[in-house]
Amino acid sequence: MHNTGQMVLVVEDESSYVEALRIGLVREGFRVEVAVDGIEALDRFDIVRPDLVLLDVMLPRMSGIDVCRQLRKRSQVPIIMITAKSAEIDTVVGLEVGADDYVAKPYRMRELVARMRAVLRRRDTGAPTGAALTPGAITVGDVNLDPDEHRVVLAGEEMSLPLKEFELLHLLLANAGRVLSRDVLIDRVWGSDYVGDTKTLDVHIKRLRAKIEPDPAHPTRITTIRGLGYRFERPKG
Repeated sequence: MHNTGQMVLVVEDESSYVEALRIGLVREGFRVEVAVDGIEALDRFDIVRPDLVLLDVMLPRMSGIDVCRQLRKRSQVPIIMITAKSAEIDTVVGLEVGADDYVAKPYRMRELVARMRAVLRRRDTGAPTGAALTPGAITVGDVNLDPDEHRVVLAGEEMSLPLKEFELLHLLLANAGRVLSRDVLIDRVWGSDYVGDTKTLDVHIKRLRAKIEPDPAHPTRITTIRGLGYRFERPKG
């Protein structure tokens, strides 16, 4: 089923990619608006209020990373970053500032559209479900998460988490003491039709550990269960 009529803001300065995207996305039933630099992207965003943003990292006047950071201050609209092939640092930073997913150039239109539909479906269905998500606030040890207020408190200190990190922590806390496989985590947080690699999950786990572990190099809260997945450890005693 097509997401007919949904508005996509394409932020891209390479005309060859712009035309291919416009033709391909219109054929898939999307409406398309284009911005060719970072400043124009912010202006166009306020005018067209898109359902999804395709955001190139390398842009004139303002980088895609800075555009993403600015958009996240005003909206939770799905954002897919488009990075140069093998630009891993762009990927990590893009996810850190709140992008939902990333695609590396050159990409296949079919893969890109599948990623777009996945993040749009995630937005439409709301918080991750399955794998025993409990309603209401959750406390495990000195970590408290309130999904209704989108708040996390660690040892009495409130902390801010990007949406995907929050959803991942929510799922891990709700299943504290249980191993969650990589497939389950990706399925619940990014959607069952996510077609990317597992690097996205690894980046988010790494970012979470940096924020909630006493020693991120030797995690004691979010532990890796080799060959299986991850587990949020319940306090001993």
